[in-house]
Amino acid sequence: MIQIKDLTFTYPGSLNPALQIQSLHIPPGSFTLITGRSGSGKSTFLRLTNALVPYFSGGTITGSILVNGKNPLLVGPQVMSRHVGFVFQEPENQFVVNIVEDEIAFSMENAAIPRSEMQTRIQTILEQLNIQHLRFRKVDSLSGGETQRVAIAAALVLMPELLVLDEPTSQLDPQAAQEVLTLLDQLRKERSITILIAEHRLERVLPYCDHMLNLGAGNKAGVYGTPAQVIVHNELQPPIVQLAQHFIWQPIPLGIEEARPFAQKVSRPISIPKSYPQSNPPPILSMREVSITYPNQPVLSQVNLDLFPGERLVIMGPNGAGKSTLLRGLIGLIKPSQGEILINGQSISDRSSADICQTIGFLPQDPNALLFAETVTQELEITLKNHNLPINPKAIYELLDSLFLKEEGSSYPRDLSTGERQRVALGAITITNPPILILDEPTRGLDQIVKHALCELLINWNEKGKSILLVTHDVEFAAMFASRVIILEQGKIIANGNPGQVMHEFSRYRTQIANLFPETNWLTVEDVLINH
Repeated sequence: MIQIKDLTFTYPGSLNPALQIQSLHIPPGSFTLITGRSGSGKSTFLRLTNALVPYFSGGTITGSILVNGKNPLLVGPQVMSRHVGFVFQEPENQFVVNIVEDEIAFSMENAAIPRSEMQTRIQTILEQLNIQHLRFRKVDSLSGGETQRVAIAAALVLMPELLVLDEPTSQLDPQAAQEVLTLLDQLRKERSITILIAEHRLERVLPYCDHMLNLGAGNKAGVYGTPAQVIVHNELQPPIVQLAQHFIWQPIPLGIEEARPFAQKVSRPISIPKSYPQSNPPPILSMREVSITYPNQPVLSQVNLDLFPGERLVIMGPNGAGKSTLLRGLIGLIKPSQGEILINGQSISDRSSADICQTIGFLPQDPNALLFAETVTQELEITLKNHNLPINPKAIYELLDSLFLKEEGSSYPRDLSTGERQRVALGAITITNPPILILDEPTRGLDQIVKHALCELLINWNEKGKSILLVTHDVEFAAMFASRVIILEQGKIIANGNPGQVMHEFSRYRTQIANLFPETNWLTVEDVLINH
């Protein structure tokens, strides 16, 4: 399906290649997972398959690439789009029309598919992805996860020979991610579609793929082969593989079922659940019987919520449960239809969002909403000016350094990767040192190493006095970070408590370790090693 020889690609103005691959052959009908650190060239590689690189990016390319017998560099995106379905890392940016059904139909209209067949295909793909209820919704009203599933539907409906997905599960809850990956695997087997996926959450994709490509140091294809062959050389490894490496399990298990026989031999001493405060001071942020309704659509229903001083509170729940709406309500961007929101016991009903943001630093799901300046450094300087605070170059440099951005101070923020933009936006909301942080999907686009560093940074800030509330679908990150977990489903809080207890009780929010040792309260590899 894909053949590459002596390929080197360099973006305009860059001194170093973004991608170098000496030789690579990806067979037709395979399911290939592409891994590597942020900036290793994963998205560049994917965009080469349909000629978006270099046709839309510019740049210099040498060597050869063939995709299904066609040279993307010669035939261009217009031809390749008929053979390569593509789901972008930021799917909201690939939509053309405003209604879900019309968006899914758009590519078929351009391909002159008869209307009767279009309707059949639309109905089929809506059912396969379990998004029939979104058919007539406006795309700008969708949650991040719903947006991702609609983008996948729009790519699949043309029945391409090659389906390319850039972090397709980054905004999906665990159950939705499993449903999508199961569907992709089923389509591969039934239609012989070749699938390429770039993904940071390896624990989700490894059980489904039969090939793996690791783009390593220097942006070179360091290792290509079966997942078992490649994963042991990977700098990034999911929890089960980390545990297998520690206990020297052979052959290396890639999923829960493969690991169970090994796990049964691990002793399980009685362990004490991770604690969180049982007696709390007055909350720093509260919701009291809050309901929020969009036109003809109730989203939150009589929610009571408290964030206590010095707490690390994580909210999880399925796509469309109302999590982002809840966060937007807390900072005054959405007014409740009933109930009250309080900061330090005082209602925010008569305060503007700009005033509230003096106290609360808010990171939205889309970091682009916060990026306006010409350079990364200027983003932080503008925030300080807007808050009438002095500009301290040393403090700005130290913050960028802690966010792994010290080399990007003069870069244009919107030219950075999704993960880098997420960290720039985080810097912009924290440079003013607000006492409360509210973060919506802060790990989107982050590789495992940067994600661990972010967790350590947030915990460090928390220990210095910040109260942090975040929403995430990343159960592994939640397990590392949370002192308390809330589960929100269908606009209501259905669980609230200790992470070990809540995440074990609700199996769809379990980490790999929790699934492997369901009778314990263990959530992370560290929990196993400490208690073993």
